[in-house]
Amino acid sequence: MELRHLRYFVAVAEEGSLTVAAERRLHTAQPSLSRQIRDLEHEVGVELLVRSARGIELTDSGRAFLDHARLALVQVGAAIEAARRAAHPAKPNFALGFLTGQEMDWLPEAMRILRDELPNFEVSVSSQYSPDLAQALLRGKLDLAFMRPEAQMPDLDYTVIVEEPLVVAMPSDHRLASQNTVALQDIAGEIFIGMSNTAPRLRVIIDQYLERSGLNFQQSHRVDNLAMAMSLIASTRGVALLPIFAKNFLPLSVTSRPLDGEAPTIDLVIGYNKTNTSPILGLFLSRLDQLRKKAPQTH
Repeated sequence: MELRHLRYFVAVAEEGSLTVAAERRLHTAQPSLSRQIRDLEHEVGVELLVRSARGIELTDSGRAFLDHARLALVQVGAAIEAARRAAHPAKPNFALGFLTGQEMDWLPEAMRILRDELPNFEVSVSSQYSPDLAQALLRGKLDLAFMRPEAQMPDLDYTVIVEEPLVVAMPSDHRLASQNTVALQDIAGEIFIGMSNTAPRLRVIIDQYLERSGLNFQQSHRVDNLAMAMSLIASTRGVALLPIFAKNFLPLSVTSRPLDGEAPTIDLVIGYNKTNTSPILGLFLSRLDQLRKKAPQTH
C-alpha cells in the first residue's frame, strides 16, 4: 500500500464521484484512478466503495477505513514538515519596540548595530505608547524598547540614550511664530494642550514645569498622541509643550520654537527586562556607545 492509494481513496470518498475526483482533485484519468482503488481494496482485502444511483458510496468497511486514512495522511504531512524544520530551523526572533514616532530616528541606527548578525535572526518591530512597551517587556513580548523610564517597574533596566528638550508647538501663523525662542510667560494666557496618562512621564514633567513657573495655565485639553496634539493645535489655535522629536511630524499648519531659557527635558531610554538572557540583547547593549554617537541633534 502506498500513500497515493490513501490520497486517491480519500478524494473519491469526499467527492462521491470517481470522475470528479479524477478531474478536479487528482488531475489523473478516471480509468487509472479506478485501477488504483481496486488495488487498494485488494490490499485491504475488503470492498471499500460501491457504485450506486447517487454515485460512489462508502461501505461500512470504507467508512471505518476513511477516518484512519485521513489521520495517516495528516501524520505523514506533519512528519514531512518536522523534517523540513529540522533541516532549516527557524531563525530566532529579536523583538524591538519604539515609542510611537521615535522609530523614524532610531530604527535605522538600531538596524546598523545589528547588521552583522541579521543573517542569523529575524527582527520584529512594533510601535506603542511607553506604558504598553513596559508591559510588553515584562511579559517577554519585547526584547528591547526605545521608551520613557516608566515608574514602579523594578524588573526593568533603563539606559538613557538622549535627553530631549521640550519645545513650544503652535499654529504656524501664531503671533509668536516669528520669534526665535518663546518665553513661557508669553503663552500663559493661551489655550494650553496637555498630555494624558498615555504619556505619564511626559505629563509629570510638563505639569511640574508649569507649576514651578508660578504662572496660571489652564490645560483645556489632554491628548493621547502626537497626531491628536497636532489636530488640536491647528483647530483650537492652542499651544503645547512637546519633546523635540515631535518636529519630525509637524504638518504645515503647525510649527515649533525652542523655549527661552533652560527648557525641561525628558529622557529617551532603552528599556529591557533584567531577566532576559538573549545573546542578541547582550550584543546590542554592548554597542550603546555607538548608538549614542548617532543620536539625532536635539537643538
